Amino acid sequence: MYKVTVQVKEVRGNCALGYKPGDTFTIEKFYIKDTGKGICLHALASMLTLLAPLLKGVPATALGIGKQEDTGYTQCPDPGKPYTCGGTVIFELKREKIEEK
Repeated sequence: MYKVTVQVKEVRGNCALGYKPGDTFTIEKFYIKDTGKGICLHALASMLTLLAPLLKGVPATALGIGKQEDTGYTQCPDPGKPYTCGGTVIFELKREKIEEK
C-alpha cells in the first residue's frame, strides 16, 4: 500500500483556488487528507485516473507521467489566458510506501 502526496510545483497564470507552489495534500487509503486550502475539482479530475494505480503501487514511469518510479506529474485542465481568466497548475504526485497495520 502507498500514499500519494500531491504538491503544487508551478502555477501558470492565476489559479482560481489560490494554489501556490509548495501547497500540498495527501491521499492515503482512498481518502484525501491535509487539504489546507481545499481541493479544486478540476485539478482532482485530472489526477483521478492516476491516483488509484499509484496507490496500488504502479510506477509513475509505467503510467507515462514521470521519469522516476515514485514521482509523476499532471496539470489542471484550465488553459489560462487568452482562453480563460484562470491558469493551469502543474502538480507533482509522489508515492511513498506505507506500512500496513
